[in-house]
Amino acid sequence: MTRASARPLWRGRALAMLGIVLCAFSLRSAVASLSPVIELIGADFTVSPTVLGIIGTIPPVCFALFGLITPMLEQRLGIERVAVIALLTITAGIVSRGLVGDSVGLLAATALTFAGVGMGNILLPPLVKKYFPDRIGLMMTLYTTAMSFSTFLPPMVAVPVAEATDWRFSLAMWGAFALAGAIPWMLMLLRPADDSIRHSTPQEAPRTAPVTRPSSGGDEPALTGPIATAPATRRIFGRLRRIPLVWALAFTFGTSSTMAYVTFAWMPVILVDLAGVSAATAGFLLSLFATVSLPASLLVPVLVVRFQATRPLFAFGSIGGLIGLIGLLLAPLPGLLPLWMVLFGLVGVLFPLSLVLISIRSRTPESAVVLSSFVQSVGYTFAAVFPLLIGVLHDLTHAWTVPLLIVAGVLVVTFPAGMIAGRRVTVEDEWERRHGTW
Repeated sequence: MTRASARPLWRGRALAMLGIVLCAFSLRSAVASLSPVIELIGADFTVSPTVLGIIGTIPPVCFALFGLITPMLEQRLGIERVAVIALLTITAGIVSRGLVGDSVGLLAATALTFAGVGMGNILLPPLVKKYFPDRIGLMMTLYTTAMSFSTFLPPMVAVPVAEATDWRFSLAMWGAFALAGAIPWMLMLLRPADDSIRHSTPQEAPRTAPVTRPSSGGDEPALTGPIATAPATRRIFGRLRRIPLVWALAFTFGTSSTMAYVTFAWMPVILVDLAGVSAATAGFLLSLFATVSLPASLLVPVLVVRFQATRPLFAFGSIGGLIGLIGLLLAPLPGLLPLWMVLFGLVGVLFPLSLVLISIRSRTPESAVVLSSFVQSVGYTFAAVFPLLIGVLHDLTHAWTVPLLIVAGVLVVTFPAGMIAGRRVTVEDEWERRHGTW
């Protein structure tokens, strides 16, 4: 394979671009559309704090579980077929969530939704690497921007739509985007494969293939020399767990996920309790938190790929988020809440940062699938503890001080991992430096 930098962005890849963007939009809208209307759901049937905590925990648990399963499915079915399965699963789960009649049904529909989201999370970085190896920075910008847009849009419109119609329609309407996202991948499966972007299966892989190695001028790898193709998934997993860089990536990703899922599960309730604002205002403030991630999605991939700004960006997001949490604890005044939510929203920098690092810290699409699976599974396992923990701590203390201090502590403890993740090497380089040939 020669370097594809001369290839037009759209030629043979328009459906892939559309599929990636629509898939990215669906992954976050499924998460962000529930918590703003939870009080309206409670008017129809009881949603206890325990159930709310479990709902907040379901996403990272599903993401961790299906993060482990997805590479095996991809190896058997191919990445495009698994993308279709993921998006149709999301569609079914979101629509079902709008039809449930009790909290058990809500839990089941939420689990189904996030099973699909868990698969989609793993597939996006490898899809970018497969179809756009020459445009990693641009495509990461497009799809993280789509994710950011779908993060702040649902909290902004969920309550008004629910009040105009009902909460069921407000929840179910987001399934249309997941269904639309499956269509480009279906069309690609129906047409002959483009040899210029087809990659070999593990059985067909040649002994030697051109791959990406880090260049001296930036974080984005350059296509230069040959190495042996990636070994079986289980073998790569075994190697990844012995590489400190991989664990740093996992905990950086886990911190990003912790901030997101704790916020979407609990922040509306926290804002109502601490500042006495209405549910609609709390939804707006949650949307404000999410809005901060939109410029981050536009800027972070470029700053990482072109200017190697990984460590400064991690520090900026972590410190900004810490200041926002402290402000919320010490001065939860209605007039200051927008400022605290914007500052806390700076943790949104960590999510696109983590995704870019998954793409550029591996050499091939095959190893990117496994690295994505490992990092996201560990990261989401780490994040799964906290939505439920926050609920338990609130029930024990009858206040939000200890829970918010725990969230702040996560940002502090993970700081060294962010610095390690900023090293400009691939996981294959790290293995070869320590153990020999990959």
